[in-house]
Amino acid sequence: MTPEDYNKIFADADCLYTGEQVAVALDNLAIAITGQMFADNPLVLCVVTGSIIPTGHLLTRLHFPLELDYLHATRYKNTTKGGELDWYSGENLKMAGRNVLIVDDILDEGLTLDAIVEFCKKSGAIKVYTAVLVEKIHDRKKSAIKADFVGLQTEDRYLFGYGMDYEGYFRNANGIYAVKGL
Repeated sequence: MTPEDYNKIFADADCLYTGEQVAVALDNLAIAITGQMFADNPLVLCVVTGSIIPTGHLLTRLHFPLELDYLHATRYKNTTKGGELDWYSGENLKMAGRNVLIVDDILDEGLTLDAIVEFCKKSGAIKVYTAVLVEKIHDRKKSAIKADFVGLQTEDRYLFGYGMDYEGYFRNANGIYAVKGL
Protein backbone atom coordinates (compact mmCIF):
# COMPACT_ATOMS: atom_id res chain seq x y z
CA MET A 1 0.00 0.00 0.00
CA THR A 2 1.10 3.56 -0.62
CA PRO A 3 1.16 6.42 1.88
CA GLU A 4 -1.90 7.79 0.08
CA ASP A 5 -3.75 4.52 0.73
CA TYR A 6 -2.95 4.72 4.43
CA ASN A 7 -3.95 8.38 4.55
CA LYS A 8 -7.33 7.42 3.05
CA ILE A 9 -7.82 4.68 5.64
CA PHE A 10 -7.12 7.19 8.40
CA ALA A 11 -9.38 9.84 6.86
CA ASP A 12 -12.26 7.36 6.49
CA ALA A 13 -11.87 5.83 9.98
CA ASP A 14 -14.40 6.47 12.74
CA CYS A 15 -13.04 8.18 15.84
CA LEU A 16 -14.49 6.17 18.74
CA TYR A 17 -12.59 8.04 21.48
CA THR A 18 -10.71 11.33 21.22
CA GLY A 19 -7.32 11.86 22.79
CA GLU A 20 -9.03 13.78 25.60
CA GLN A 21 -11.39 10.87 26.29
CA VAL A 22 -8.45 8.46 26.34
CA ALA A 23 -6.67 10.74 28.84
CA VAL A 24 -9.70 10.60 31.16
CA ALA A 25 -9.74 6.80 30.84
CA LEU A 26 -6.04 6.69 31.75
CA ASP A 27 -6.73 8.92 34.78
CA ASN A 28 -9.43 6.49 35.90
CA LEU A 29 -7.17 3.48 35.32
CA ALA A 30 -4.45 5.10 37.42
CA ILE A 31 -6.88 5.77 40.27
CA ALA A 32 -8.08 2.15 40.26
CA ILE A 33 -4.57 0.71 40.00
CA THR A 34 -3.27 2.98 42.75
CA GLY A 35 -6.11 1.92 45.02
CA GLN A 36 -5.20 -1.74 44.54
CA MET A 37 -1.40 -1.67 44.21
CA PHE A 38 -0.09 1.41 46.06
CA ALA A 39 1.79 -0.61 48.69
CA ASP A 40 2.75 -3.58 46.47
CA ASN A 41 6.05 -2.32 44.96
CA PRO A 42 4.90 -3.95 41.70
CA LEU A 43 6.78 -4.91 38.61
CA VAL A 44 4.92 -3.29 35.71
CA LEU A 45 5.26 -5.16 32.42
CA CYS A 46 4.63 -3.31 29.18
CA VAL A 47 3.54 -5.65 26.40
CA VAL A 48 5.32 -4.21 23.39
CA THR A 49 4.81 -2.90 20.83
CA GLY A 50 1.15 -1.95 21.22
CA SER A 51 1.30 -1.02 24.88
CA ILE A 52 4.27 1.36 24.72
CA ILE A 53 2.09 4.45 24.38
CA PRO A 54 -0.61 3.51 26.94
CA THR A 55 2.02 2.30 29.41
CA GLY A 56 4.03 5.51 29.11
CA HIS A 57 0.97 7.66 29.70
CA LEU A 58 -0.24 5.46 32.55
CA LEU A 59 3.11 5.44 34.36
CA THR A 60 3.15 9.22 34.68
CA ARG A 61 -0.14 8.91 36.60
CA LEU A 62 1.06 6.24 39.07
CA HIS A 63 2.64 8.00 42.04
CA PHE A 64 4.03 5.07 44.02
CA PRO A 65 7.19 2.93 43.87
CA LEU A 66 7.25 0.47 40.97
CA GLU A 67 9.69 -1.09 38.56
CA LEU A 68 9.16 -1.20 34.82
CA ASP A 69 10.14 -3.87 32.36
CA TYR A 70 8.71 -5.20 29.11
CA LEU A 71 8.00 -8.36 27.25
CA HIS A 72 7.24 -8.88 23.60
CA ALA A 73 4.56 -11.33 22.58
CA THR A 74 2.35 -10.90 19.55
CA ARG A 75 -0.22 -12.69 17.41
CA TYR A 76 -0.60 -10.03 14.70
CA LYS A 77 2.87 -9.22 13.34
CA ASN A 78 1.70 -6.08 11.47
CA THR A 79 -1.32 -7.80 9.94
CA THR A 80 -5.04 -7.49 10.66
CA LYS A 81 -5.48 -11.20 11.53
CA GLY A 82 -4.20 -12.87 14.68
CA GLY A 83 -2.22 -16.08 14.33
CA GLU A 84 0.02 -18.13 16.56
CA LEU A 85 1.54 -16.36 19.55
CA ASP A 86 5.21 -15.49 18.99
CA TRP A 87 7.44 -14.60 21.96
CA TYR A 88 10.36 -12.30 21.22
CA SER A 89 11.51 -11.60 24.78
CA GLY A 90 10.62 -12.14 28.39
CA GLU A 91 13.22 -14.67 29.46
CA ASN A 92 15.19 -12.31 31.71
CA LEU A 93 12.32 -10.90 33.74
CA LYS A 94 12.75 -11.13 37.51
CA MET A 95 9.21 -11.55 38.84
CA ALA A 96 9.58 -14.32 41.42
CA GLY A 97 8.04 -13.19 44.70
CA ARG A 98 6.65 -10.00 43.14
CA ASN A 99 3.23 -8.62 42.39
CA VAL A 100 3.06 -7.95 38.66
CA LEU A 101 0.92 -5.56 36.64
CA ILE A 102 0.70 -6.41 32.94
CA VAL A 103 -0.26 -3.41 30.80
CA ASP A 104 -1.57 -4.17 27.32
CA ASP A 105 -3.25 -2.06 24.67
CA ILE A 106 -6.29 -4.23 23.98
CA LEU A 107 -8.18 -7.25 25.22
CA ASP A 108 -9.79 -8.84 22.17
CA GLU A 109 -9.95 -12.64 22.10
CA GLY A 110 -7.81 -12.94 25.24
CA LEU A 111 -5.23 -15.46 24.02
CA THR A 112 -2.18 -13.22 24.29
CA LEU A 113 -3.04 -11.79 27.70
CA ASP A 114 -3.94 -15.23 29.04
CA ALA A 115 -0.57 -16.65 27.90
CA ILE A 116 1.31 -13.74 29.46
CA VAL A 117 -0.50 -14.16 32.79
CA GLU A 118 0.37 -17.87 32.80
CA PHE A 119 3.99 -17.04 31.96
CA CYS A 120 4.15 -14.64 34.92
CA LYS A 121 2.63 -17.20 37.29
CA LYS A 122 5.07 -19.90 36.15
CA SER A 123 7.89 -17.38 36.67
CA GLY A 124 6.95 -17.08 40.34
CA ALA A 125 4.83 -13.94 40.51
CA ILE A 126 2.79 -13.80 43.72
CA LYS A 127 -0.18 -12.01 42.18
CA VAL A 128 -0.69 -10.99 38.55
CA TYR A 129 -2.95 -8.06 37.68
CA THR A 130 -3.88 -7.00 34.16
CA ALA A 131 -4.69 -3.55 32.79
CA VAL A 132 -5.85 -2.85 29.26
CA LEU A 133 -6.56 0.45 27.61
CA VAL A 134 -9.36 -1.05 25.49
CA GLU A 135 -11.57 -4.09 25.83
CA LYS A 136 -13.63 -5.21 22.83
CA ILE A 137 -17.13 -6.40 23.64
CA HIS A 138 -18.07 -9.48 21.61
CA ASP A 139 -18.80 -13.19 21.84
CA ARG A 140 -15.59 -14.37 20.13
CA LYS A 141 -13.46 -14.65 23.28
CA LYS A 142 -11.18 -17.67 23.15
CA SER A 143 -10.12 -17.31 26.77
CA ALA A 144 -12.05 -16.72 29.97
CA ILE A 145 -9.56 -14.04 31.07
CA LYS A 146 -10.96 -10.74 32.26
CA ALA A 147 -8.78 -7.68 32.79
CA ASP A 148 -8.56 -6.37 36.33
CA PHE A 149 -8.46 -2.79 35.07
CA VAL A 150 -10.14 -1.60 31.85
CA GLY A 151 -9.89 1.92 30.45
CA LEU A 152 -12.42 1.86 27.61
CA GLN A 153 -14.79 -0.59 25.96
CA THR A 154 -15.56 -0.72 22.26
CA GLU A 155 -17.64 -2.56 19.77
CA ASP A 156 -16.03 -5.37 17.78
CA ARG A 157 -14.21 -3.46 15.04
CA TYR A 158 -10.59 -3.26 13.93
CA LEU A 159 -9.02 -0.49 16.02
CA PHE A 160 -5.93 1.65 15.77
CA GLY A 161 -4.40 4.56 17.65
CA TYR A 162 -2.86 5.11 21.06
CA GLY A 163 -0.53 2.16 20.50
CA MET A 164 -2.77 -0.10 18.45
CA ASP A 165 -1.87 -0.37 14.78
CA TYR A 166 -3.27 -0.99 11.35
CA GLU A 167 -0.66 -3.03 9.42
CA GLY A 168 2.09 -1.45 11.53
CA TYR A 169 0.84 2.12 11.05
CA PHE A 170 -1.14 4.65 13.11
CA ARG A 171 0.08 3.62 16.59
CA ASN A 172 0.74 7.33 17.03
CA ALA A 173 -2.86 8.43 16.36
CA ASN A 174 -4.13 10.56 19.24
CA GLY A 175 -7.37 8.70 19.91
CA ILE A 176 -8.98 5.34 19.26
CA TYR A 177 -10.19 4.81 15.70
CA ALA A 178 -12.06 2.03 13.90
CA VAL A 179 -11.25 1.08 10.33
CA LYS A 180 -14.22 1.23 7.96
CA GLY A 181 -15.20 -2.18 6.66
CA LEU A 182 -13.11 -4.26 9.08
